[in-house]
Amino acid sequence: MSQDIFDILIVGGGVNGAGIARDAAGRGLKVMLVEMDDLASKTSSASSKLIHGGLRYLEHYAFRLVREALGERETLLSIAPHIIWPMTFVLPHDSTIRPAWMIRAGLFLYDHLAGRVTLPGSRQLDFRRHEAGRALDSRITKGFSYADCWVDDARLVTLNALDARERGAQIHTRTRFVNARREGGHWSVSVERAQGARANVKARMLVNAAGPWVRDALNQGLGVNDGARLRMVKGSHIVVRKLYDGDHAYILQNNDKRIVFIIPYETDYTLIGTTDVPFEGDAGKVTISNEERAYLCAAANRSLARPVQVDDIVWDYSGVRPLYDDGGVAEASKVTRDYTLDLQAGEGQAPLLSIYGGKITTYRRLSEHALEKLAPWIAGARAAWTGSAALPGGDLPGGDFIAFLANVRQRYPFLPARTALRLSRAYGTRIERIMGGARSLADLGRDLGAGLSEREVDYLIAEEFALEPSDILWRRSKLGLHGGAALADALDSYMAKLELTATRIDAASTEAPKSAGWGQS
Repeated sequence: MSQDIFDILIVGGGVNGAGIARDAAGRGLKVMLVEMDDLASKTSSASSKLIHGGLRYLEHYAFRLVREALGERETLLSIAPHIIWPMTFVLPHDSTIRPAWMIRAGLFLYDHLAGRVTLPGSRQLDFRRHEAGRALDSRITKGFSYADCWVDDARLVTLNALDARERGAQIHTRTRFVNARREGGHWSVSVERAQGARANVKARMLVNAAGPWVRDALNQGLGVNDGARLRMVKGSHIVVRKLYDGDHAYILQNNDKRIVFIIPYETDYTLIGTTDVPFEGDAGKVTISNEERAYLCAAANRSLARPVQVDDIVWDYSGVRPLYDDGGVAEASKVTRDYTLDLQAGEGQAPLLSIYGGKITTYRRLSEHALEKLAPWIAGARAAWTGSAALPGGDLPGGDFIAFLANVRQRYPFLPARTALRLSRAYGTRIERIMGGARSLADLGRDLGAGLSEREVDYLIAEEFALEPSDILWRRSKLGLHGGAALADALDSYMAKLELTATRIDAASTEAPKSAGWGQS
């Protein structure tokens, strides 16, 4: 760990921290990021996996947030067409919850608040004729459709961190932020690595992107009494076996006026979520409750022809959203998803920037705004640049994923169709770094299960910060859902054989005790 003075030290390896690290490194700044666990191991891998404007936010008059998010759909789709792609959302109409004119008005605004280049506009549907009606209860005869995008959220974080490192940033996972103090115009920061080993780092600016731990980092790590600015809201999702054919998703109006998404997931499954539940406690140990499971099943069953039972759930996940509390609303679902950047710096003091709230769709603009806030302390840095620079693997010719996939299938005809699709989606043009000169499946080493080869594991360890089996099974991929215990055991044995010892882990920035520390994922 370098003893040089960094321009920016970022606490938190979630989407906001990784996005700021990438942006700052690309402007020529000396950057370090520390994350107490794996990248995207908490909130940023527990989303609904959507790049969207947030149709329901219009009801709360959050026009600025929706406009910014809608604009970002096209930008993110252009810089990461491998991990982000368009998806049609079908909205069955229920007149007992919202009248049709309100839905039409909302969709009109959604279509026109920001420019659309590739995504189609909304339209009205007759489910007696439209294929999307097959999965719905026969009493539902009309509705609407509009377009948003799907994203592999955990890979979005990893690719931002990867690009930041390739532009000179130091990315240290399994490294816990302990405390910091101002000292002679800069920050002196203490971090803790493997087996409790500590290091001191100097930085001119400190960015607190610790997510659910942002207030803890301030109060306990910096001695700042921040008050009650953070509103913790738990969101949970369930996964069941595939409920319907087609690539479209459903956005259902629930009788409490919330909405629930039903989304095609990992080819064989359907994702249902999310909940909005006030949360207190350890955000690192958040789990779904029985009430949430029942709530999501009931919400789906109000519209679907095929009932969903709690026993149908094959996997679930939960995350804590660290929302900014302006004191204006009581209901968790109505708390703003907009972000707030809080800058603290007296005259001659090293600045501290804390990030509150936000959503995955607006992470890139949040990162730009963070650098704008810090501009007075950044001399000679380059201008904003991330809106047109592809994320690693996203430089597909013409941005055409279908053509790219066809080319992959042609070059590597020995790959099973599902594996070719998964690798193309996950790595884009960087698939070459895994495939190399492979001419057969045998050239990729042993298949550990579900199409995960030894060579892919080697790549993820060497290039994408993967240090534990769970990093690979649940964040760099979702193969844990497909391969089960057999894959987990095979991967664990293979990584053990690679002698991923404490010494080797420490060289890559190691694991801190999971019971302590702050670092948003």
